[in-house]
Amino acid sequence: MNGKRFMGTSKRITGGLGLLLGVGLAAGQAVALEGDAERGQAAAGTCVACHQADGSGMNVPGGESWPRLAGMDADYIAKQLHDFQEGRRQSASMLPFANMLDDQQIVDVAAYYSEMPVTEAQGGDDVDDALLARGEKLALRGDWDAYIVSCMSCHGPRNEGAGSDFPGISSQHAGYIESQLRAWQADERRNDPQNLMGAVAKRMSDEDIRAVSAWLASQSVASE
Repeated sequence: MNGKRFMGTSKRITGGLGLLLGVGLAAGQAVALEGDAERGQAAAGTCVACHQADGSGMNVPGGESWPRLAGMDADYIAKQLHDFQEGRRQSASMLPFANMLDDQQIVDVAAYYSEMPVTEAQGGDDVDDALLARGEKLALRGDWDAYIVSCMSCHGPRNEGAGSDFPGISSQHAGYIESQLRAWQADERRNDPQNLMGAVAKRMSDEDIRAVSAWLASQSVASE
């Protein structure tokens, strides 16, 4: 056989095998893991201390608040757990627990909490009507004089969530919402699309943050 023809044929075979291998790897990477709520319940055993058995979380007045996970979008929960693992989101209390979970357990835990009924929030009851009215305006209509867009613009109708990027914030604990808004203000949290929350939070006053957190916490969500 002519040496040049052999070398050319060999290169085509090698190139073809490389292409097939590349396609196979891409296909394998594209396969998404499917969450199983029953497995997720077992994997979520370490989450109960803070997020409670019913996924309701906890609000400690004047102290730390742990978010409600019940009824949250599964893809959003999974994304946050990966963000904790990979350093895109910081929390000394969450990091060790997030690192206990492998990729399959993350989607299982996310499925488990997403299927729970939404629970009532805490921490929005001891505020006056004027503050709640301000919070309602910010949540539903925004304040264009201050260049603050409404929460509903991104978080969906009734602020009950819109996909994996914008979580449901109605019926979330006031203390938790407030802590996250302050974290975005201080650039301590930056794991949202295009830092939208950072831009909004920096335009909000302390009163605005208290107001919108209290109002959102006072809203009930009808679980499907």
